[in-house]
Amino acid sequence: MTQNGDQPGPGPTGRGDDGAESGTVYPGPARAGGDRLVQLIDHHGVRQPHGHYDRLVADVDGAALRKLYEDMVVVRRIDAEATALQRQGELALWPPLLGQEAAQIGSGRALRADDFVFSSYRENGVAYCRGVDLADLLRVWRGNASSGWDPYSINMATPQVIIGAQTLHATGYAMGIINDGADSVAVTYFGDGATSQGDVNEAMVFAASFQAPVVFFCQNNHWAISEPVGLQAHVPIARRAPGFGIPSVRVDGNDVLACLAVTREALARARSGGGPTFIEAVTYRMGPHTTADDPTRYRDANELEDWAARDPLARLATLLDSLGLLDADYTDSVEARADAVAAELREGCLSMPEPAPSDIFRHVYSSPNSELDRQQDHYERYLASFAQAPQEGSR
Repeated sequence: MTQNGDQPGPGPTGRGDDGAESGTVYPGPARAGGDRLVQLIDHHGVRQPHGHYDRLVADVDGAALRKLYEDMVVVRRIDAEATALQRQGELALWPPLLGQEAAQIGSGRALRADDFVFSSYRENGVAYCRGVDLADLLRVWRGNASSGWDPYSINMATPQVIIGAQTLHATGYAMGIINDGADSVAVTYFGDGATSQGDVNEAMVFAASFQAPVVFFCQNNHWAISEPVGLQAHVPIARRAPGFGIPSVRVDGNDVLACLAVTREALARARSGGGPTFIEAVTYRMGPHTTADDPTRYRDANELEDWAARDPLARLATLLDSLGLLDADYTDSVEARADAVAAELREGCLSMPEPAPSDIFRHVYSSPNSELDRQQDHYERYLASFAQAPQEGSR
């Protein structure tokens, strides 16, 4: 039995605890949607041993922990800089991820280059892990493009604003992976509020039916805009997935090491033919839903204070300090890296060229379309007519 009180399942190599071949990789302690959180670093920054998940992060040494910490610091700095750009009128909107860095970095760093990500609009930390050009994070929010980047350049679809729709895209892509005979995995990110959408539930039906290699990663940040998670989920969200025949696990979403471990396991299960997994990462949205939102109108300040004590960056910093790995030279280098990234982000935003009026016709269809060509011709002739018209006041 594990410390969670459940039977351990086979590990990421397809072997059970006794080392025998199992043939299929299953999630471990919480595979039936148990309520307890998988936690490897508690909110005091103390490393907690775990009979099942420790082996999944056995390779994460001090240097790797430092890299995870740097990632989170940089992503938080990106988020702060983008928020400042919006407040200064350089972006129309920005969806902050403050407080959710561990869930995104831990899961994002578990992925292989050939895995494909389908995200919502808040997964800028995952996009950073995938190697997105920093300016591309801002194009949509500045109003300069319909999408930020070429999805196939980083194997991550552009952010989906329609709540939950990306789960269907991920499941369809995963079904294609089966047809191709590949062992890559589709990973889809969404919030707690999205689990009430029909799209998410339909995606799980198809994923379970076809045993598609897809990981459903739900960031339960406790607020669907102004609606608390308890209003629409009277039991832990992870309990829903087993009803569809999908194993699930709840993880401390502010624990980057635990998020890395459970995502690695889910990916290994999918690669081995074991089908989908549902991960509920319990975290907290410390900022507004977007920069157009005022959370003080619906959120108790005491709740925010309680969650601030569980800050994902602070707990990893405490662990690193206890290991003698948080010296001044290291922290200075991390801050310098974060500042450099923020400067690059700002420069990329401010130097972004304005789109040409005819750019609205680009990338609408993947192949030539005569009707669209006709519309573009009419529009360009309409614009040209202004240059030919006499100037106001001329005779």
